[in-house]
Amino acid sequence: MSLIVFPAIDLKGGKVVRLAEGDMDRATVYGDDPAAQAEAFAREGADWLHVVDLDGAFAGASVNGAAVEAAVKAFPGKVQIGGGIRDRAAIDRWLALGVERVVIGTAALENPDLVREAAKALPGRIVVGVDAKDGMVATRGWADVSDVAVADLAERFRDAGVAALLFTDVGRDGMLKGCNIDATVALASKTTIPVIASGGVAGLADILELARFAARGIEGVITGRALYDGRLMLAEALKVARS
Repeated sequence: MSLIVFPAIDLKGGKVVRLAEGDMDRATVYGDDPAAQAEAFAREGADWLHVVDLDGAFAGASVNGAAVEAAVKAFPGKVQIGGGIRDRAAIDRWLALGVERVVIGTAALENPDLVREAAKALPGRIVVGVDAKDGMVATRGWADVSDVAVADLAERFRDAGVAALLFTDVGRDGMLKGCNIDATVALASKTTIPVIASGGVAGLADILELARFAARGIEGVITGRALYDGRLMLAEALKVARS
């Protein structure tokens, strides 16, 4: 069973950035042309692209809509998008633009019925974002931390028909500390929903290690800063993940 590698394009003010530990004040700008970045990832062989509207995550609605749309149109493969998607209208709008899957984070905690209804109506198109700080679910662009444990949130959607759980260790995101593989595998062992790892990928070793657990419920891995900093070559990561 192969692992999906999702190269990430995070958008802040229309620019391609990466944050450190989800802090909007600690953003590194890597480019001002999301469409060109999407095309570059496609040329390197990516089948999937992960796009996040960071401003939207804080605002609760799309902010970088034009930039997201440009990236979606430029990428020939499948696109997964998150950031500020908190109602059915937003879900339908992105899917109508050609997005394959939408990630619902804050609303999954605050409005679980939205996830259940959307997942039932749109099989395979809804991903639940499970963002964690010290094992507890973080919301609203990771600015708030709830009293709900990661495993408990996952359990709420066990039979809802969601496509995957996107698990992010906020403390590692953008820090190149290495993916929290233990926590990711532990979550996968507690649910029948496929899990996508995110946060802290430092290099090929993380891809290799996660690929070992593909058959145990790890569907894929999202990587950003390691690619932009040249610590991970996408073509090499894809080769390892597919083999």
